Amino acid sequence: MGRRGSEVKWPRRYNVLLVVGSLVVLIDQATKIWVDKAMRLYETTPIVPGLLDLHYIRNTGAAFGILSGSHAGFRIPFFILVSSVAIGIILFLFYKLEESEVMMPLALSLVLGGAIGNLIDRIRLGEVIDFILFHYKAFQWPAFNVADIAITVGVTLLVLRIFLFEKGVKKHPAERLSRKGQVQGARNPEE
Repeated sequence: MGRRGSEVKWPRRYNVLLVVGSLVVLIDQATKIWVDKAMRLYETTPIVPGLLDLHYIRNTGAAFGILSGSHAGFRIPFFILVSSVAIGIILFLFYKLEESEVMMPLALSLVLGGAIGNLIDRIRLGEVIDFILFHYKAFQWPAFNVADIAITVGVTLLVLRIFLFEKGVKKHPAERLSRKGQVQGARNPEE
């Protein structure tokens, strides 16, 4: 039996990873299975007429159909490899996070859950089920799914964290106070 002080603590950020990442994968896969069972391929059901439809398609490519015309013998292993490498990088970045980080664990968990959700489709089907379609008059955004939403929100949070919050305050204001009660980086008049 070890002493109480020598126990290894489970970092709080891993709870975020497990909960958020798992929820994204579960919701993504559940909605794709529902669409696959409830709709015919290429079927459209208006949700908000003239703006939002459920439109069942299968995307053999990446975002916006990139590489969709490639041979399946190249395309499928390529996307599985790229997705697996991306998942590995996300997990490494997650491991390197400081415990004080708040936004980064959420952002990386969203991206990871989305990447895993789409990877499951690629392994299971060789393509990704997309079903959410925004359009307005002549404009039509490419169809997407819950995993794509999670990835987009996660990347947006990463960009905000890196470019907006990193420029000014690097840590929570309370964490910038040194033991003497002075803001880090401020000159000490006694020096």
